[in-house]
Amino acid sequence: MTFHKEGYTSLALTILFLLVLNAVIQFYLPQAHTLKWIIYIFSFLFLAVIVQFFRSPFFDISTDETTVLCPADGKVVVIEEVDETEYLKDRRIQLSVFMSPVNVHVNRNPITGVVSYFKYHKGKYLVAWHPKSSTENERTTVVVQNSDGVSVLFRQIAGALARRIVWYVKEGDIVEQGQQFGFIKFGSRVDVFLPLGSKILVNIGDVVKGGRTVLAELPSALTAVTATEETAAIKPVSMESLTASAPIIEQVAEEEPTVIENEAHQGELPLVIDYPKTEEPKKAVKKAAPKKSAAAKVPQPKGKKE
Repeated sequence: MTFHKEGYTSLALTILFLLVLNAVIQFYLPQAHTLKWIIYIFSFLFLAVIVQFFRSPFFDISTDETTVLCPADGKVVVIEEVDETEYLKDRRIQLSVFMSPVNVHVNRNPITGVVSYFKYHKGKYLVAWHPKSSTENERTTVVVQNSDGVSVLFRQIAGALARRIVWYVKEGDIVEQGQQFGFIKFGSRVDVFLPLGSKILVNIGDVVKGGRTVLAELPSALTAVTATEETAAIKPVSMESLTASAPIIEQVAEEEPTVIENEAHQGELPLVIDYPKTEEPKKAVKKAAPKKSAAAKVPQPKGKKE
């Protein structure tokens, strides 16, 4: 466990403030023992909060190109399918992790690859769990593409209390899974946008650890593209198309079905065929030519003998 470099200034200011406060109480109110003990306890607790907030633990990181590591400590608050409109322009599975002030606020790369996109956005400071905080708050957007060509987008989002986002990456950088890419001060949120077809391994409400919890298993590049194309091919049925097809449906419904009854099975239900009758063309019958009658033989008169 170490103290993160982003907290050096905050720690120095905190120590200076507490020293001045205790010195003033000691100099002007030397006999106020109860007040002095209250100030001592407050000073200790305040310093402990600052130290625990900027802590940076050491641990072993297991890397795997087929998995997505959690980018921050916190709790899973969102798992849903959405449209990513900033860079990827396709359907994605959004997974959001809320970081409370007591969590470690180090942010880590979820996958290994090349940073293909990075942008910082100025914005509002809505509470981190607000639905619009992902698109309206101060934030950074990072896209990393792995060796298989699969891209994962993730965002650092400032909350109502967190007013400063720090990042250590830029476009073209080669990053390693689990290594630090940034830091957010005093409560925030991190969103991860995974390709369709990813196998999600966590549930809403789960407590996760940055760099240790596996959020999902990535699909191959071909599977991800296929899943996106299939989703795009599914179009909603409009009321206009239903209205246009109504006369056809009514016309089919008005036609009487053909009923075929089998005399040999009178007790059974008749077979109903749901299509209109069609008359088969009659075959031409060839008429036989009349036979010629044999010519009647005319008896020849016999000649008289002389």
